[in-house]
Amino acid sequence: MGGFGPAQPLLQSDQGTSGLVAGLHGTALGLSGLLAGQLNARMVHRFGRFTTSWIGMSVFLLGVVAIATLDHPALTITAAAIAGFGITTVINNSVTFLNDSHPEHSAIAISQANGFNSTMYLIGTIFIGTLASLGWGWRWGLLATVPLALLAFFYSKDHRGEIHEIDESGPQRGRLSKRYWIGWIGFTFAISAEFSTVFWAAALLRERFDLSSGTATTAVLCFAAGMALGRWFGVSTFRKVDIDPRTLFFVTLQFVGFLIFWQVENFTLALFGLFATGLGASAQFTLFSTRLIRFAKEKPDLAIGISAWGAGLAIGFAPFLVGALSDHVGIYNAYWVVPIFIILAGITLLVRSDLITYRRT
Repeated sequence: MGGFGPAQPLLQSDQGTSGLVAGLHGTALGLSGLLAGQLNARMVHRFGRFTTSWIGMSVFLLGVVAIATLDHPALTITAAAIAGFGITTVINNSVTFLNDSHPEHSAIAISQANGFNSTMYLIGTIFIGTLASLGWGWRWGLLATVPLALLAFFYSKDHRGEIHEIDESGPQRGRLSKRYWIGWIGFTFAISAEFSTVFWAAALLRERFDLSSGTATTAVLCFAAGMALGRWFGVSTFRKVDIDPRTLFFVTLQFVGFLIFWQVENFTLALFGLFATGLGASAQFTLFSTRLIRFAKEKPDLAIGISAWGAGLAIGFAPFLVGALSDHVGIYNAYWVVPIFIILAGITLLVRSDLITYRRT
């Protein structure tokens, strides 16, 4: 499904819409995640993490099929909202499941799972970009998620017989610390920067270097490759360094990479900058999420559910903002918001942080 972001200009071209209307797909995708986050603790309490994940997967696949087969913008925007609810539910419970299953190595487990996800994102982008270049209908590439989901369900058979016992104390609830909410703000800005890049990088490449839509979409593979490489290896590279300075390193790398991608006139150098941007963004979801779970202590399902509010706001409004601005000032000038997002994410790491006295573990 990661290929849907780079394919945003393709959908816009198919439907003949403005950047503002095209950006509503990201808005719908993100805002539905708010509902998924709100319901997460209750769904987990009622059904358990495994069943809740597959409820989310089923809803996600419904949205994917609708995006692939419907044409009117109102229908595809609605379909994006359905897919967003489902995929947020899957992601939320994947993170808490891995955190619970690998308590001593949760950051590495979550990062490597995301590394596999990024590999799928890479393949999806190649598939969709190739179909677009050949003129065979890029949206059919989204349907590859259906057999892959069935394959995942088959290999999850060891968990299908597990009995979920409902906790009589009810779903996780209560107040979260000030430190959690500062981390939440940083998480939100980090996701804003990532998805603003994902949704509109192809548009910038197309405008700057006069590429076709299919070629520009395929070129965004550089971002996906950086994400995949960083998620497989990035978090484990600095295992003796605490989470906060590791996160700041990746935020800084993303900032430098984005400036190169955004400002240079050389196509090859721009692709290198896009790769570095993906490498910097790669570990941030994992590290920011792990920080939030740490700050919430004994309330991981509540913590990750509320983190979905931040992700939903970020995915819902950041790409929309870039698209709306691009209608008036062009995509190059609209992209000013991305380095601002990155800087703000980094600042939150310096507030009430371990950066000054981080410990080696």
